[in-house]
Amino acid sequence: MSSTIKHKIKNSADTGSWRIQAPYLDKKKCIGCKTCVKYCPDACIAMKEVKKQGKKAIVANIDKKYCKGCGVCAQVCPVKAIDMK
Repeated sequence: MSSTIKHKIKNSADTGSWRIQAPYLDKKKCIGCKTCVKYCPDACIAMKEVKKQGKKAIVANIDKKYCKGCGVCAQVCPVKAIDMK
């Protein structure tokens, strides 16, 4: 049995201001697999619909206001679409 933790974003503290690194997403590389969403300990990644090569696509969207810069998303991304800078 698996479970999912649902976070209430309005109750979250603004933690992004003290991080050392930040994730940068290459939307061209993102395949929309949602692996980063599943592993983000701060639940600050959601999927967003965008136009990609003229077609609708679902890609990750990282809310850097709440991201602590842990780098887990970059480590688990199967296509290396996220880079920590």
